[in-house]
Amino acid sequence: MITGAADEGGWGPRLPRNETALDVMTAAIEQSGYRPGRHIAIAIDVAASHFFTDGKYELASEGRSLTSNEMIGILAAWVNHYPVISIEDGLAEDDWPGWQALTEQLGSKIQLVGDDLFVTNPARLERGIRQRAANAVLVKMNQIGTLTETFQVIDRAREAGFRAVISARSGETEDDFLSDLAVASGAGQIKVGSVTRSERLARRCGIA
Repeated sequence: MITGAADEGGWGPRLPRNETALDVMTAAIEQSGYRPGRHIAIAIDVAASHFFTDGKYELASEGRSLTSNEMIGILAAWVNHYPVISIEDGLAEDDWPGWQALTEQLGSKIQLVGDDLFVTNPARLERGIRQRAANAVLVKMNQIGTLTETFQVIDRAREAGFRAVISARSGETEDDFLSDLAVASGAGQIKVGSVTRSERLARRCGIA
C-alpha cells in the first residue's frame, strides 16, 4: 500500500478498490477500542462530479462505468454494510433525477449533503428543496461571498428541514473564524481538519 498526503493534506493511500477505504476505516475504529456506528461513524465525500462523464460515473481505478441507479446501488450497499451516516456529493452536480432517486432511497436513513450540487447558492438550494434532492447543504462562506448571504442559505436550509454543514475551502488561511460561525449559526456541524497542513489543523483547535 503506497501512502502519502492527498490534495488537501489528508492521508491518501493507493487502494485496490474504493470500498477498501471503508474496510480500513472500520478496522481502525475497532482497533482503537471503539464500536463502529456507536462511538464513531463515517462520513464520505464522494465528489462524484469529478468522475461523471457523458452521463456515466467512471470508476477508472476499478474499470467500471456506472449509471446513476448503479451508483446509487453502491452507496446504498455501503450504508447497509458500514457505519456510514453522511454522504456528500454522492452524485454529480447536475444529475438532478439521480439526486431525487438517491434521496428517496437513503434520505430517511442518512444525511445527504450537496456541495457541488448547491455551491452555497440560494437558487440551487431552492431547487433542491423543491425537488427533494439531498437533505443537507455544505456551506462555504467564501464561495457565496458575504456573511449575509451565508446566513440566508443556512436559515433557508433550516426552514426546509435541511441540515447545514459549515465548511472550509482549499487555499484558506489559519483563521479559525469558521469554528465560531458553526457555533453562532446553530449549524451544529463543521467540515475541517486533516492530518497535515496548518490551515486545516487550526480550526480544530478553534473548536476545542
